[in-house]
Amino acid sequence: MQVEATFPIALRGRPFRVREALRRGISAGRLRSRSLFRPFHGIRTWTRPESHEQRARAVLPRLRPDQAFSHTTAAVILGVPLPRRLERDPRIHITTVGTDQAIRVRGTVGHRSRRDRIRLVHSGTAALTHPADTFVALATLLSRDELIVVGDALVGWLGWCEVNELLTAARRHRGARGIRKVRAALSEIRPGSRSPGETRLRLALTRRGLPQPALNHDVVEDGRWVACVDLAYPQARVAIEYESDLHRTDPRAFRKDLTRGEQLRDVGWWLVRATADDVGSAVETFVARVRRLVDGATAGRHDTRPAVRLATTG
Repeated sequence: MQVEATFPIALRGRPFRVREALRRGISAGRLRSRSLFRPFHGIRTWTRPESHEQRARAVLPRLRPDQAFSHTTAAVILGVPLPRRLERDPRIHITTVGTDQAIRVRGTVGHRSRRDRIRLVHSGTAALTHPADTFVALATLLSRDELIVVGDALVGWLGWCEVNELLTAARRHRGARGIRKVRAALSEIRPGSRSPGETRLRLALTRRGLPQPALNHDVVEDGRWVACVDLAYPQARVAIEYESDLHRTDPRAFRKDLTRGEQLRDVGWWLVRATADDVGSAVETFVARVRRLVDGATAGRHDTRPAVRLATTG
């Protein structure tokens, strides 16, 4: 018989505190069973928590009503993209709202916040800091550009909040650690992005003097929809697509990208494909290429390559 089946129904299928099990008549010896896992002191689970969110759910029975997941833990639950160094960090961030003591459990990071500064939302039975407050809190852990990626995600493809909510949260947290970085990031956050790569691509272009591109722009010619492109300079008829590894490894995505390129070329648009290298080591070369296309179109030279006549056979 499985050990779980011998426990009270209220303790099955979920993490529980040792003190709760003892109160329900489970002996200390049974709580030392190898069928149970001990991810945190005083906690037992039926399966080993593997992901960050699973670890957060495991510590949930230890949280008081005035405590909520925050910082990177709230970000993971919300689906916010984080740098790999933080994705690999197993520590669970928990904020105590009010004047009571911050949590002190090995494997967690405790924080405190005033009640007038922070709002809470819920994901199932778990309380977590509001997406806008999570954005502000992450400023203590992220670089400016990483914070812009988070902001673009929140107001873009995740749709958790609007730019005005981020601005309001920044005002509530006036004087908090990292608030200058928050304000700097807010000046460059734009709705409409659909991936971290698109955000980094936009920043690479605008910080080197190019105008703000249109995000996820629908190319329409003679009333006919042609394609939706990641970034675009419509007046110059220049489209830019960010190609992630998915486009390289997924045959269907690869074929779709090829078709899109041909369709854009048929209506007189340039399609520039960008990879991670183009926002990294090769950024200057990439931006110079886009600038030549945009400047050439502005000057009426959309394609400066000499025409080549094909030989015909008689």
